Amino acid sequence: MPHRISAARAAQRRAARAALHRGMTHPVTRMLLAAAALAAAAAWEAGHRVIDLHHSAPAPSRKGRRG
Repeated sequence: MPHRISAARAAQRRAARAALHRGMTHPVTRMLLAAAALAAAAAWEAGHRVIDLHHSAPAPSRKGRRG
């Protein structure tokens, strides 16, 4: 499957949305979290790095802050 990293990202987004709307203990959330873990493991096994799945956000600017 050539698009494992895309599948892993999509699974992660679905699980995050379910957790936000249904809560962490809901069975659907738990199922989606398990699916996201499996998708991430498949991407890892295909040679993708963790950074490929989790893009880092730029650091917040400290300009204008005091202290």
